[in-house]
Amino acid sequence: MLIADYFKLSDRQAEQFAQLDALYRDWNSKINVISRKDIDNLYEHHVLHSLAIAKLLPFQPGTTIMDVGTGGGFPGIPLAIMFPECQFLLVDSVGKKIKVASEVAQALGLTNVVCKQERVEDEKQKFDFVVSRAVMPLPDLVKLVRKNISNKHRNAVPNGLVVLKGGDLKQEIAPFQKTAEVTPCSTYFRGEWFETKQIIYLPL
Repeated sequence: MLIADYFKLSDRQAEQFAQLDALYRDWNSKINVISRKDIDNLYEHHVLHSLAIAKLLPFQPGTTIMDVGTGGGFPGIPLAIMFPECQFLLVDSVGKKIKVASEVAQALGLTNVVCKQERVEDEKQKFDFVVSRAVMPLPDLVKLVRKNISNKHRNAVPNGLVVLKGGDLKQEIAPFQKTAEVTPCSTYFRGEWFETKQIIYLPL
């Protein structure tokens, strides 16, 4: 399995990752959360892409993470499988997308995941990290989530925002030039698809 090429998995994790294909195919036929032509690339384009965050930041047990604009559960669900001792809140304003994320998490037995239909503006809780995948321009996202970042640190790097993005990011990261760290996904994963994808870490 593709994930096992890059990560050491327990039997339970390997089983949970293996279940994703059938679960997402089934749900995607009812509620479209992944484009029809992309469902065959689920593991490379969605699961492994989400796990670039795990390569950059191996979260310590007890870390709390909010996934903003999770859609059908990316990057939150792959990260929750990878870090069973961390707590995840998956947030999306679209009810049917949250339904998919919630049903998938339940089918996998992920007790460390809570899924919530809401706008991130309305979420008051504090988290160690906020993660997101190409939801909105970075400056807009920073404005919305700064209030949600806890000032108690438990990881090797300060708490903050971790975002998966593609394309030219110069303009987006310009306001954060001094603090943002940009890492190409191709640092961790082989394949042409990852060559244009990047991870931005921004301490907040």
